[in-house]
Amino acid sequence: MELDQHCSTGEQNQQHLSSDQASGSSDQLQLPPGFRFHPTDEELVVHYLSRKLASHSFKPLPIVTEVDLYKFDPWELPQQASFGEKEWYFFSPRDRKYPNGVRPNRAAASGYWKATGTDKMIHSSADGRKIGVKKALVFYKGRAPKGAKSNWIMHEYRLVDPNNKALFARKRGSLRLDDWVLCRIYKKK
Repeated sequence: MELDQHCSTGEQNQQHLSSDQASGSSDQLQLPPGFRFHPTDEELVVHYLSRKLASHSFKPLPIVTEVDLYKFDPWELPQQASFGEKEWYFFSPRDRKYPNGVRPNRAAASGYWKATGTDKMIHSSADGRKIGVKKALVFYKGRAPKGAKSNWIMHEYRLVDPNNKALFARKRGSLRLDDWVLCRIYKKK
């Protein structure tokens, strides 16, 4: 069952919302049976991340929670989410590893997130232009390089928009790397 919801800008946004993904917590979003939240990579970039960076709100369905992911271990993140049972979506800031560098700091509470594979470009289905990048990461418990690989996976989405100077403005000496990224977290079976 699909729910068509119109964004405040008039764009149509199909959202698949699942009540079987909503936990029993009273703080979590409760939806009727049969609804699913299963967005494509393009939908995450266009309808969520770009709207977040443009400071648009997500009322009445705040499905993606703002959390600094690197302050938590992955098994603590489900309690931070407003929605989800097997996968969770978050907006998170990214900090630099070094004040004047471009590498992101991937250290977490008791481990670190390590990039795996190559970045995947996300293209607009309307005109084929590059709109985002998807990076896969795996959580390792302990300190690099001797951490123990876990089954926790993160897909990190960031925008690619060379015409938007605000997205790529770098404050010299600032540890902030990006305004926000959107992350999908899940545990591999």
